[in-house]
Amino acid sequence: MLHFTPDSPLSIAMLALCGVLVCVFEFVNGFHDTANAVATVIYTRSLRPAMAVVLSGIMNFFGVLAGGLSVAYALVELLPPDALSPPDGAPAVPMLLALFGTALAWNLFTWRAGIPNSSSHCVIGAIVGVAIADSFLHGRHLGDGVDWQQVTKVLEALAFSPVLGLIGAGLLYGLMRAVVKDPALYQPPPKGDAPPRGWVRWLLVGTCSAVSFSHGSNDGQKSIGLIMLTVVGLWPALYALNPQQAHRLPLPVEHAIQMQQILDQYDHDGLRTDALAAAARLRAQSESAAGQRVDAPAPLPNGADQTGKNAPGDSQTEVIGTQGTTQQQAVLGDAADMSPVVQRGDVFQVVAGLKKVTHQAAVPASVKATAKALQAELKPVVEFAPWWVRLLSAACLSLGTMIGYQRIVRTLGEKIGRTHLTPAQGASAELVGAGLILTAGYTGLPVSTTHIVTAGIAGSMLGSGSGVQRGMVGRIVLAWLATLPVTIILAALLFYVLSL
Repeated sequence: MLHFTPDSPLSIAMLALCGVLVCVFEFVNGFHDTANAVATVIYTRSLRPAMAVVLSGIMNFFGVLAGGLSVAYALVELLPPDALSPPDGAPAVPMLLALFGTALAWNLFTWRAGIPNSSSHCVIGAIVGVAIADSFLHGRHLGDGVDWQQVTKVLEALAFSPVLGLIGAGLLYGLMRAVVKDPALYQPPPKGDAPPRGWVRWLLVGTCSAVSFSHGSNDGQKSIGLIMLTVVGLWPALYALNPQQAHRLPLPVEHAIQMQQILDQYDHDGLRTDALAAAARLRAQSESAAGQRVDAPAPLPNGADQTGKNAPGDSQTEVIGTQGTTQQQAVLGDAADMSPVVQRGDVFQVVAGLKKVTHQAAVPASVKATAKALQAELKPVVEFAPWWVRLLSAACLSLGTMIGYQRIVRTLGEKIGRTHLTPAQGASAELVGAGLILTAGYTGLPVSTTHIVTAGIAGSMLGSGSGVQRGMVGRIVLAWLATLPVTIILAALLFYVLSL
């Protein structure tokens, strides 16, 4: 069995390997998923393949740079807090190897079979598998070790977006058919190398660009989140905390006390021990930096003790206020000198605990509002990406776009519908797909470009009355349904074995 220890040559080599794997995964994501963007322009001969993939690669590049980080950390938050920031880089190795190895293997398998499959599903399945295995390793109940509410939110976005793509593309095709009467828009590509009529050609070039940009803005964020996990594992002292937001720590003493008291009173669902201990360390750090110690916690705002549990003055709260800090400082030494990695781990633990509090029905609205405000204060400290990480993700995705697209292009152009793809069908699928993907990217929901565009093409085929090839659609759906369970099981087994 492999043993990973801090700063050992094996650990450093494995973390470097993880960095290579995440770049390879994003490269594969480029030629696997972006085929959905270039399928229409290549299949209809609107652009030559070389020009189409270069255009798509450039638009993917700018999409990654223009995208935010909400999707990146929506995925990262699927992992249990203790896996996000271990006390040294070594324990990150099993997690990262399990994530990248599983997602990369399934992506390559489906690409080799010519089946449009979702890289997003691969990553999410692998993350959930790691979270489940981590629960077993730490003896936690699955309801405690896995944030199922976040998992459900992500899976709902993945499940409903293809349905919207199917319906939206079908409706748009019908509207286009009723309004635009140019026959060139509804005819399969002619034989030979002749491109479609001028305006039809540039319509398809525009929709290809839109899908490529939106794909970069959403999928690029996923790789940014994964690269950051690797970067923190490789250089924990440098990248554990956001250099531009690290001034937020130590927290103001009153905020640290509020966090500790909220978690003590209301976080009784799984993460209580870890989150409360993390809050106590952050409070001890704040008090040490301020040169003071507050013996009694400040009351929660606006009558938050109306549940009757642990109101200010209750014995349990007083123990934490008068004794807990002293005990914790005895263990920590000078709390103000906590390492960036320890602080990062504590921040993730506290944010996860506060998030659970905001989702409990019995918690007063005023406490939920305070918990959300405290979350917003803490998140920028750990949720960030240096400019070079964005650039690396953009480069890998755009370069991957420029190869390996042929298999998926043929499937989308010829094997989904009973007739060959027409410009109107391709444009309908891509316009709807680009709109859905961009909307999801800027609202923090990870979606699958593959699923949305493929469903959109099927919807446009149904809208035109040509129908779909049940055999191929059945294979695609089967691969979609198998992706999550396969990647969950593979990642869980791999992480469990490597972590023993």
